[in-house]
Amino acid sequence: MTDIFAHRGYHRTVTENTIEAFLEARRVGVDGVELDVRRTKDGALVVHHDEAVAGVGAISETTLHDLPDSVATLDEAMTALAGLQVNVEIKNSPGEAGYDPTGALAAQVVAALADGGWPGVIISSFDLATCEAVRALDPELPVGWLVHWTMDTAEALERVAPLDLDAVHPYFARVEASHVARAHELGLAMNVWTVNEPDDIARMLALGVDTLITDCPEEALAALPAP
Repeated sequence: MTDIFAHRGYHRTVTENTIEAFLEARRVGVDGVELDVRRTKDGALVVHHDEAVAGVGAISETTLHDLPDSVATLDEAMTALAGLQVNVEIKNSPGEAGYDPTGALAAQVVAALADGGWPGVIISSFDLATCEAVRALDPELPVGWLVHWTMDTAEALERVAPLDLDAVHPYFARVEASHVARAHELGLAMNVWTVNEPDDIARMLALGVDTLITDCPEEALAALPAP
């Protein structure tokens, strides 16, 4: 059965990636939530998608104290999501403010999750080096490579195959039945993003993807076949 993850929480009426969005996701009954983590100037791990906060500036150049209260720490988010699966996306892309090529950000996230003892976590990142750093730090922590929408999924699968990762996270529109079959043949989970339209949700469910990440979790849950 495909798991349904709320993309940045359930944010139809509240702001994405906030405690309110995570509590709303819990309310509608999702299997899990996808969220984004970044690091502040003073080393705090916070949940926010963009590299900058409107009216404040780049997160990597701002202290936790100077961020709005709506920006949760990773620990606050994980506490709100206790009992659910959580896909923690490490935002660490070359060219963005605060990019860390050393693996220190990955190490900090892994340590924070270990300290919290949170079960049901998978780490993902568009930065393959970050994924590899997580794998080296903790061989037991599931890791998935987020594949850019421009990349061929078959190519991504073969690139990941020798790296001992656990999943690929491609853009749903670039996923076909052969890709799901090949991922499973390689022992990889196929976790697709961001699937919102009813026809697309139905197609991904029919392909048997492992996780469907969506801004429309209620519709995706309703589309699941009866147990």
